[in-house]
Amino acid sequence: MRRLGTDEWSGLAMLAVSVGVGAPALFGAVDLAIPRGWWVVLFAALILALLVALVFEPGRARYVVFASGVVTSWAVLLTTRGVGLLPILLVITAALSVYVMPLRAGFVLAALNTVVIATAMVLQDRGTADILVTVGFYLLIQVATMLSSVTLIREQRLRRELSQAHADLRAASVLLAESARAAERLRISRDLHDLIGHQLTVLTLELEAARHRDGEQAREHVDRANQVARDLLTDVRRTVSELRTASSDLSEALRDVVRDLPDLEVSVEVEPGVRVDEEQASAVVRAVQEIVTNTLRHADARALRIEVAARPPGLVLTAADDGRGFHELVPGNGLRGMTERFAALGGDVELDGADGFRVTARVPT
Repeated sequence: MRRLGTDEWSGLAMLAVSVGVGAPALFGAVDLAIPRGWWVVLFAALILALLVALVFEPGRARYVVFASGVVTSWAVLLTTRGVGLLPILLVITAALSVYVMPLRAGFVLAALNTVVIATAMVLQDRGTADILVTVGFYLLIQVATMLSSVTLIREQRLRRELSQAHADLRAASVLLAESARAAERLRISRDLHDLIGHQLTVLTLELEAARHRDGEQAREHVDRANQVARDLLTDVRRTVSELRTASSDLSEALRDVVRDLPDLEVSVEVEPGVRVDEEQASAVVRAVQEIVTNTLRHADARALRIEVAARPPGLVLTAADDGRGFHELVPGNGLRGMTERFAALGGDVELDGADGFRVTARVPT
């Protein structure tokens, strides 16, 4: 089950406040200008519209739903005989507006809300001083909550961008370190081949020539020396081959990529039997980098699980988050690049958004 984050708890708190300020009217403690049943329908429609507006993806439907919620909040306030704390509902709509529309539109909404609050107080024959103080108070609260919400949104966006840059930097560091290790292994292998390999080859040729000389006893020793030299040459070649293909610890490399991400809990599991060369390790590291970036940017997820397993005829990379998934995916440059990278190695990539976002990448080894 997905854990609730600060956004969800904030939404629940706003819902509780909304119900709390409407409770007197809901339970008959306040007189209403319309039948109580209709007022309850209006109040429920208001809560539902605000919740739906926050769930919808940005677009015209979201604006229409939120606008209906705003108008409903005005109707709820104007059909109540006593204002009480009901103007807080309008403060909540102003605070939520920055999640739906630009800030300048939010200021227009705050102004309209203020007019509605003033109208409701005039209808109740409140004194001029009382009206001015109350209207000014709620106007300032609306502006303050809107600016606070904008600041929070910007801070969340900056944290996401920082997390993405962090993952990119980690991946680049891992690949750079792997490239440096590969270059060092290649240099050592060349030195071994040029120096020891050449010397052993010369020794083998010299002993081969000596084997044809006279003397049975000398021939027996020369034969044994020749075999030893050949064994040494085989060992050197095997060492050179291992130095060229051996890769660093893939598990540690992937953990370096996802370490210390502030807004995402990532778990990495690599089966002990997984063996990859430099190109395959690079593809897996780049894939994990892209998966983390997409999760931070689009999934609205709290946790991401990454597994790398050995499955004949190769290895399988699986990543799944607990986010909102997708109904229709339009791959960006990152996902297309990941697919092309695995295809170049003879593998493939599958994407699934039915339950969170799930990536399955396969590559033969």
